[in-house]
Amino acid sequence: MSLVLGIDPGLTRCGVGLVKVDTRRKCELVHVEVIKTLPTEGLTDRIGALGNRLEQIIQDYKPDVIALERVFAQANLRTVMGTAQISGVVLFLANKYDLQVAMHTPTEVKAAVSGSGRADKKQVGAMVAKILGLNEVPKPADAADALAIAITHGWRGMASVTGGSNQTPAQKAWAQAERAAVRKPIG
Repeated sequence: MSLVLGIDPGLTRCGVGLVKVDTRRKCELVHVEVIKTLPTEGLTDRIGALGNRLEQIIQDYKPDVIALERVFAQANLRTVMGTAQISGVVLFLANKYDLQVAMHTPTEVKAAVSGSGRADKKQVGAMVAKILGLNEVPKPADAADALAIAITHGWRGMASVTGGSNQTPAQKAWAQAERAAVRKPIG
């Protein structure tokens, strides 16, 4: 059994979901919450509050792995920046606590839990509730999204972390691009 911490990163709302996944792909809800910060607060205060709460969750639950949503494109620069900043906090904490991180795109997550990479938030939420045996969809949507990210990673196993043969074509392409970028000197 593996305990997966799924994170839907955001500066205003950061979804956090912990799911136990066994070898038969049975999933069990352990914890879910949405960490919120106010746009009126200073950036360092917001990032600090999110980082402190995420660190507390890691210390309390001791996950085996972190599954993080990777955002490829977004029209709203503010949203992209907030997502990137919180993703950086998550990567820092993963390093600090010696946890591996798997990144999954929204399309991968939608396809894994609903069968369609084009599923809307309502469909994803309904499937998360069904998979976890919940009476209702976790709210707000950031909570359901974090759980969907954790479920996706639990079902795909460690392949997306280790680079194993069970990676999707998108994961293989991304891993190859990351390896190529590491070899290129900057400047």
